[in-house]
Amino acid sequence: MIVISDLSTSPWPDQRSVITIGAYDGVHLGHQTVISAVRRLASELDAASVVVTFSRHPASVVRPESAPKLLTDAPQKLELLAETGVDATAVVHFDLQRASEDAEDFVRRVLVDCLRTRLVVVGEDFHFGRHRAGNVALLRKLGVRWDFDVLPISLVGESVESGPVSSTMIRRAVTAGDVETAGRLLGRPFEARGVVVTGDQRGRLIGFPTANVEVSAELCVPADGVYAAWYERPTGERYPCAVNIGRRPTFYEHAEVSLVEAHLIDFAGDLYGETARVQFVQLLRPERRFDGIDALALQLGTDIDDARKVLTPPPT
Repeated sequence: MIVISDLSTSPWPDQRSVITIGAYDGVHLGHQTVISAVRRLASELDAASVVVTFSRHPASVVRPESAPKLLTDAPQKLELLAETGVDATAVVHFDLQRASEDAEDFVRRVLVDCLRTRLVVVGEDFHFGRHRAGNVALLRKLGVRWDFDVLPISLVGESVESGPVSSTMIRRAVTAGDVETAGRLLGRPFEARGVVVTGDQRGRLIGFPTANVEVSAELCVPADGVYAAWYERPTGERYPCAVNIGRRPTFYEHAEVSLVEAHLIDFAGDLYGETARVQFVQLLRPERRFDGIDALALQLGTDIDDARKVLTPPPT
């Protein structure tokens, strides 16, 4: 997959493209279905398949006070989009100036002049441009003028009751601690990434050393609790782990920030400074306060045993 960040010129002056547009936060099953359709149609039309997305979530610019926590940062999103097999991702630099751009100007600049669009594939409720004035009807009108077609498609639904899979639905599941539902909707385990930093060493003192993973405040993390998860190192090595997310009420009565602390099972070594990928599998229990270190240590041993059982595949 190529990444197009300079939208001032066409990357393929002799070829048309089939595109889809959106924030694509999480690259979940609904997104994957749309991209699969884009790839299939591009192949039929001998065109390039392209995802048009944004350098920042539009809400972080338009309404920063209520912008959602992200399921994926920009590098992870590009990795996931590459895994779909799409030919290219065009990244629109998004700021206040871009947020005020008319929908028609956006279409001419990005879809027509840069990507030479032949077909646009979007959800039926798609909106874009200043004040979200752009929609499928406007795209169709502009398509007549600039020679492209528009295909609105129904989004993938987990069930009739829950409605289409969406990033908002997955965020709700994650923040409720329901990482199993989140993983099902994503098509893979929900993952938190961050650099391993020095903590207060308390885990090491009580016999359960942890990797303290510093996750960006812009990213979504599961609800406070203890989870069975996989820890993936930059080398690709993966270790089962028990992860505590919370404010450590046994030691800190008024801590304001939840920490992500992963105890790697059957691992001994230095993880400081590396970027960890923590893939959540199952909530084991909510976080709670213990009467002292001995009671906490006893529970941590049980947590590790429970995590091991969840993450060890049954014999075949």
